[in-house]
Amino acid sequence: MFHLNSAVVGLKKLHNSIYCLTIRAPLIKKSVLPGQFVNLQVSKDNSPLLRRPFSIYNVCNEDILILFNVVGNGTELLSEMRVNQSIDLIGPLGNSFNITDEFETALLVGGGMGVASLPLLNAALRQRNIPVVTFVGAKNKDYLILDYLHDVNIATDDGSKGFSGNVVSLVDEYLKNNKVPNPKIFSCGPPKMLESITLLAEKYNIHCEVSVESVMACGMGICQGCPVERKGTTNKYSLVCKDGPVFDSGTLKYLNHG
Repeated sequence: MFHLNSAVVGLKKLHNSIYCLTIRAPLIKKSVLPGQFVNLQVSKDNSPLLRRPFSIYNVCNEDILILFNVVGNGTELLSEMRVNQSIDLIGPLGNSFNITDEFETALLVGGGMGVASLPLLNAALRQRNIPVVTFVGAKNKDYLILDYLHDVNIATDDGSKGFSGNVVSLVDEYLKNNKVPNPKIFSCGPPKMLESITLLAEKYNIHCEVSVESVMACGMGICQGCPVERKGTTNKYSLVCKDGPVFDSGTLKYLNHG
C-alpha cells in the first residue's frame, strides 16, 4: 500500500456521465492485483470530507485508470480534473479475486459501474490461458462499458442492445443453453445484482466470488465504517475495505438470503 500525491495525466468522457481518469502511479501499477481499489481525496479542502473508493479499472505504462460515474459532489469534482493537477490517493487496497483455485472456465459478470473490476481480472485470467466469458449489464446501450473485455454478452434493461433484461437473467439463459466446463463466477455490481448472482450460483452449484461496493472513509480498516455481516465464518462481521472487497458469495449474510 502506498500513499501518493500523484499527477492526473488524462481525463476522458466516455459517454453520458461516465469518465475515465488516468493517474500517474507507477508503484500502484506495479503491485495491483485484480479486484483491488484506491481511495481518492477528490478535494483539497473538507468538502467532501471523506475519500472516495474506486476500483482500479486498468493499467497502462506507469499509469492506473479509474472509471467513474458522476453522481454527486465528489465525482463532479473528479470530472473537472485537469492534466498535471495533483491528486492524493492511497492504494492498492483490499484483497483480490482468487484465480488460482480449481476451475476451468471464468464467467465474469458486471452490472453498471461494477464492470470497472473486470478488465484487470480478464487480463490475468487470459494470461493463465483460462477461457473467459463476460456478461455486462446496463440500464440502456448508452451506459455500456465494454473496453478491455473478452467474449462479451450484453444485457440492457430496456432491450436497446443485446439481451432484454438484467444481466443475471442473461447468465441464467447462457448456463441453460451451454455446457460450461467447471465454471467459476466472478461478479461486481450493486447489492441487488450480487444477491441475484449469488442465488443463481447456488442454483447451478457454481463457486462464486463477488466484489462488494461500499461507502468508505479510511479504506484500511481503521474507522470500522464498512462492515458486512457474514455467515459460516469465524467472525460475524468483516470490513469491505480490509477483508474485501472480494468475498465468497455464500458467506455474505447481508445479501438477504440464507
